[in-house]
Amino acid sequence: MADAQPKPHSSKGPSRLWRTLPLVLLVLAVGAVFATGLHRSLSFETFIRYQAWIRDLVAARPWTMLGAFCLIYVVAVTLSLPVSAFLTTIGGYLFGWALGGVVASMAATLGATNIFLIARTSVGRPLLKKAGSRIQGLAAGFRRQAFLYLLSLRLMPVVPFWLTNLSAAFFGMRVRPFVLATQLGMLPVSFAFAFAGSGLDEVISRHEQRRADCLAAGQSECTAGFDAGSLLTPELMIALAILGILALVPVVLRHWRRQAVDEGQ
Repeated sequence: MADAQPKPHSSKGPSRLWRTLPLVLLVLAVGAVFATGLHRSLSFETFIRYQAWIRDLVAARPWTMLGAFCLIYVVAVTLSLPVSAFLTTIGGYLFGWALGGVVASMAATLGATNIFLIARTSVGRPLLKKAGSRIQGLAAGFRRQAFLYLLSLRLMPVVPFWLTNLSAAFFGMRVRPFVLATQLGMLPVSFAFAFAGSGLDEVISRHEQRRADCLAAGQSECTAGFDAGSLLTPELMIALAILGILALVPVVLRHWRRQAVDEGQ
């Protein structure tokens, strides 16, 4: 009697585990950040409280602090924390609008790519395989116009940054156009907010003056919250208006390409 051949060990289990492990670790990390309250430290109020100390550190160790800023930015975007505008503004304040804008755009792209790859590998591909023909057809259409569509979303960030990253992953966008569209779209946005941050000294001075007036009036609690709306300077409004115009460029290009295809048929 022939020996029974051993059944080949299925690799589906370990493969599925390795696919879902990054997502599980990400969810645990996000839960830990919110459970410990670390997300509250990434706020204008906290920054203003320690801004003199942070400026001294930047003056003493500029490249170390720039690296720390980049690392914090990448981690925050990977965890999908809604702090991109805040961090970019702070980067412009600490390192100047040019360097701060460049570093912020690169860190945002790297963090977005991290969450994109995690979502696409762990969730996106399995969902698309099980989805119906209508969803798969929609995904195919998204992939055909993915670069211009994503570029317009980056230039005019009406959709939350983290949601755009997940949507691109779920609809099967390729990595290279995702990275390129994100980087191109984030550069002008980052420069706009970094430029606003380069004028943050005046905003901080007004905040401190209000607190001083409060103390002079004899009030016991003078914790007037920082008004992020005060960052909406005329310069920033002009920059955002230019971003709105730039966001129309991909739409026009898409329309022009569609017309060229129709005329060629």
